[in-house]
Amino acid sequence: MNTNILCDNGSSWKKETALFLISQSVSLFGSSVVSFSVIWYITLETSSGVWVMLFTICSLLPQVLISLWAGVWADRYNRKHLIMLADGFIALATLGLAIAFWAGYQKMELLLAVSFIRSIGAGIQTPAVNALFPQIVPQEKLTKVQGINQTLNSILMLISPAVGGIVLGSMDISRAFMLDVVTASSAIAVLCFIPVQRIAQTGEVASVFTELRRGISYALGHRLLKRILICFGVSFFLITPAAVLTPLLVERSFGGDVWRLTANEMVWTVGSLVGGVFVSLKGEFKNKIGTVALCLVAFGVSFTLLGIANSFTIYLLIMGAAGFFMPVIATVQTVLLQENVEAAMMGRVFSLVQIVTGSAMPVAILLFGPLADIVPIGLILLVSGALLAVTGIVYQITSKRAGFN
Repeated sequence: MNTNILCDNGSSWKKETALFLISQSVSLFGSSVVSFSVIWYITLETSSGVWVMLFTICSLLPQVLISLWAGVWADRYNRKHLIMLADGFIALATLGLAIAFWAGYQKMELLLAVSFIRSIGAGIQTPAVNALFPQIVPQEKLTKVQGINQTLNSILMLISPAVGGIVLGSMDISRAFMLDVVTASSAIAVLCFIPVQRIAQTGEVASVFTELRRGISYALGHRLLKRILICFGVSFFLITPAAVLTPLLVERSFGGDVWRLTANEMVWTVGSLVGGVFVSLKGEFKNKIGTVALCLVAFGVSFTLLGIANSFTIYLLIMGAAGFFMPVIATVQTVLLQENVEAAMMGRVFSLVQIVTGSAMPVAILLFGPLADIVPIGLILLVSGALLAVTGIVYQITSKRAGFN
């Protein structure tokens, strides 16, 4: 039973939620444009897989590491202020990068350093954002709002690459940096109009590491939360081959035409967009664990079919269908946490989720990447898809036996 008293169910929540969604969408848009612009700039300037790998590490690893502290901060301080500070931190770093490029200091090492700093900011921001939703949204509306959030994210993932390409192709990359500065500043300005109180803490204030240990003990001692974290870790590990290796599968099986690689990314995003709309219209899933389990099985079947598809058209249809299930899983799992985690622990639990999901995929690619040069990618998708379906079945059976639904 959820004991949180987080949100005043008056009519003001709709306005506050709309403002919060707008601010985070604006912030995400600018960050996505910069990310695409930087990775393409590095690719065009170096044509080096090593540099691309270094950028990926600098963009992902700091988020995972800082999450250890970010969750504690999200529970200790005002979450709105933490989000604003993180956005401002990212904007200042990006502004400095733009000034350096205008001054003629256009070094790859500088791009990596600023990407590292931006990743730290994102790692601080993400747990606070997820933990803030239950403070402003009534519990019965969380699924609907998260569905809208997933839809907005999918739309941005469709638009951001195009905007990044236009900026990089027609203007200097420093303009993309300034776009992020403007969007981050706008997001901070919008957040100023949302009243958010700091969650009251019980007991004496302890050190960060003590509070971190309390958060880990709380999550691992909670039977449902422990299952969700394990499910996140295993499923993200097994989703990695489809997320990372499918462009290589397309190139090897159907041809390396740019339009094929573009279509491969687009149909997944369109499927995710449709899934997000579906969640926002449905509004609630009574059997959340059953829904997640069903989606994992559907994912597994889809990835298995991708591995044996012999027609590119059929492949795209399957990829689009698979994309539909991602926002459903993301929304339902997130709402499960928001409904069952104590308010004072919300930030730490979401930081653990970020650590688990952020670590699973890099670890998985260390295995599946080299394996893809030894065995057919279709076989990797076949096996990982079957294991993902089994994960969904086990998640459902064990949760039902434990009395959860």
